[in-house]
Amino acid sequence: MKILAVGDLVGIVGLKKFEKEYKNLKEKENIDFCIVNAENVAEGMGITEKAFQSLLNQKVDCITMGNHTWAKKDIFSFIDHPKLIRPANYSANNPGKGYQIFECKDKKIAVINLIGRVTMNVLSENPFTVADKIVEEIKDNVDIIIIDFHAEATAEKIALAYHLDGKVTAIFGTHTHVQTADETILKGGTAYITDIGMTGPIESVIGMDKEASIKRFLTSLPERYKIADGEAKMSACIFEINDEDCRVKSIKRINIK
Repeated sequence: MKILAVGDLVGIVGLKKFEKEYKNLKEKENIDFCIVNAENVAEGMGITEKAFQSLLNQKVDCITMGNHTWAKKDIFSFIDHPKLIRPANYSANNPGKGYQIFECKDKKIAVINLIGRVTMNVLSENPFTVADKIVEEIKDNVDIIIIDFHAEATAEKIALAYHLDGKVTAIFGTHTHVQTADETILKGGTAYITDIGMTGPIESVIGMDKEASIKRFLTSLPERYKIADGEAKMSACIFEINDEDCRVKSIKRINIK
């Protein structure tokens, strides 16, 4: 089985790039299951119903979110859709689910969404203990467990990977929008990469207009962010999983310009 994880879609630029590349990539790489992080798809913050439907039309299997989950009020009308998950360590009183279980090629795949706590400025529960609880609840009922850890600090992401090594199939990071070259399979068998990158405008500061970003750093004054224009790239990662033991055989980074 091959599972494709696509990095943060940034604005309509990122959505169009995904729509342009996904079908060919799926056929070329024989992708069986696709996870897309879409918390930035609505002009950098949140997701709209229109963008959500566009992803469903592309036959995406699971859509994950992050710190901008609630940025667009549209989401409350489809937050309970079975293909959408938000960070599981948000308050238990929040709507939506932090994980879902899917079936693909006679396998049960659990996808868990978590958010980091280091420099994220989001009130959330401990992602380590929440992950432990969920994994313990579902481990006997699923074949594959994939985690999208939406976090800023590389140390927090790496620590979670070691903490869960051997307990989950794969952990990939999102949020920083910069693809890392540290893909690895840990000693316990868990596949890991710190960040799979973004799908959005190339000439930008993590997807945002570079001039507006530079002005913020030069002046320290508030400056409205806007999505950059121009050519886009698609960043992603493919996990190839052995059908017999459900362990990752290989990890392949994708960077389509």
